[in-house]
Amino acid sequence: MSLHLISFKTCPFVQRAVITLKHKKIDFDITYIDLADPPDWFLELSPLAKVPVLKVDDEVLFESAVINECLDEITGGELQPKDALARAKNRAWIEFASDMLGNLYMMKMSKDAERYQKYRDLLTSQLARVENRLGDGPWFNGEQFTLADTAFAPLFRQNSVADGKLSILDPAATPKLNAWAERLLALPEVRDSVVDEFEDLYLAVMEKNGSYSLQQLAA
Repeated sequence: MSLHLISFKTCPFVQRAVITLKHKKIDFDITYIDLADPPDWFLELSPLAKVPVLKVDDEVLFESAVINECLDEITGGELQPKDALARAKNRAWIEFASDMLGNLYMMKMSKDAERYQKYRDLLTSQLARVENRLGDGPWFNGEQFTLADTAFAPLFRQNSVADGKLSILDPAATPKLNAWAERLLALPEVRDSVVDEFEDLYLAVMEKNGSYSLQQLAA
């Protein structure tokens, strides 16, 4: 079976798939595109004109949660709870993580203090909800590392740019979440889910967008 991932170098949703592929030691190829100027062949492949797209031989999958479930299922299925209700609850939290990724992006790219604070407040509320959901760890579901962990890991990776100086995490307010984030960021598959120049590229996008938080850091 041939697996070919289509990616954008700073996309957190692609990072989810890369983490799963690397965690499960699955061989794959990867091609990076510019989403601001996507090639015609990509637009033909992707119904939503988004990444990630995964080519499985001659078939095409899109949407990171779907891709990750497929990757897990074709290689043993150990990254999902066996209980149907537990699997469904994980899927719901994975969707919650997707919303958080969107809010983090909007916060990082906000041009003024008002919009920045709006999204920061949303994220603070969401982080508190995740804190209340977490148990004793070490992972989202306890002892079992699952697709929920691979879904949240890019949030913490993107949050950690600029040596964490722009971080939204407060260890005092969310100690369990902070410890979980540190464990995820220490995993080789999470560290290696981004390109070497990831931080420079991410900060360059923030600068190009006139990011309020980046201006505050430079002040």
